[in-house]
Amino acid sequence: MKRKIFLSVFVVALAALAIAIYLPAILTNCSGDKPVVEDIKPVGPAFSADSAYAFCQAQCDFGSRAMNTDGHERCKDWIIGKFKQYGCEVTTQEADLKGYDGTVLHATNIIAKYRPELTTRILLCAHWDSRPWADNDPDEANWHKPILAANDAASGVAVMLEIARLLSSEEKLPSQQGGVGGGSPIGIDFICFDAEDWGTPQWAENQSSSENTWALGANYFAQNLPERYEVRYGILLDMVGGQGAKFYQEGISLQFASAIVEKVWRAAEQAGFASYFPKTVGGQITDDHLPLNRYARIPTVDIIPYYPDCPQSSFGPTWHTLADDMQHIDRNTLKAVGQTIVQVIWTEN
Repeated sequence: MKRKIFLSVFVVALAALAIAIYLPAILTNCSGDKPVVEDIKPVGPAFSADSAYAFCQAQCDFGSRAMNTDGHERCKDWIIGKFKQYGCEVTTQEADLKGYDGTVLHATNIIAKYRPELTTRILLCAHWDSRPWADNDPDEANWHKPILAANDAASGVAVMLEIARLLSSEEKLPSQQGGVGGGSPIGIDFICFDAEDWGTPQWAENQSSSENTWALGANYFAQNLPERYEVRYGILLDMVGGQGAKFYQEGISLQFASAIVEKVWRAAEQAGFASYFPKTVGGQITDDHLPLNRYARIPTVDIIPYYPDCPQSSFGPTWHTLADDMQHIDRNTLKAVGQTIVQVIWTEN
């Protein structure tokens, strides 16, 4: 799923040694202490971690959602149906994109608009395709197997669907000062990017241009924007349900959208989840937010976990492994991220 622009020699060496370590031990070592949740009353409705968890499970029930698979197509129809169920206007952006190995990828970006008539808008996004290869699994025998991608895809879409459900419910309530319910001037765009995770696998011989093989759907969107497309800013949700996750401030986000980083991390503090969102830089990531910032000129931040002490990967112990399943999704993490997004939306004006 994305590549870190810089890694220390120490972390790389530890990652190599980790191949020989049994994965449950790694998971235990990487999870760390459970973050402390501050007792602060959030603004807006309560984000349901159980509902988001169920949305994660529903996507995983399709099996692999890797490009050009039956599970991918069935999940696409399900995501579109859920956003429509919650009152969004849904369109798709289809394109045949070329993977790192020349494979033609039949990609679909899903664009769901809450209150499309409003011109003042913000963007929430995540990728929805799954990794075709568990190329970071501790067991080399698994490197060519597809991952279930409960965290690395399904979690971000799940949080967006729960936000859409809350918006649909709140629309029926009287307007609140600074809130979304009952006639807010703020519209929300939900975009599910496709073809993010067909990036060059670690076992491929040619790694020279691997950075350009990720985030293909987001690249296509950013360079083929819908006519007169405008949003204030964007928030990317990537791997937002993992156990022991903390979301450090990502370097490219700080470079292009520092004010939005401040807004989101302040919202986390106000909602009572500051311990999940350290105000510390966690590195620079090649992810879907890069083309949004670079080509579409949409200031976009990446909410993505950083595990500085994890030998398996700084993205966490399940990243690109067969262990990226529902057993390793944490409702507390989904709640922390989801309530933070609620705080952002319900205080926007």
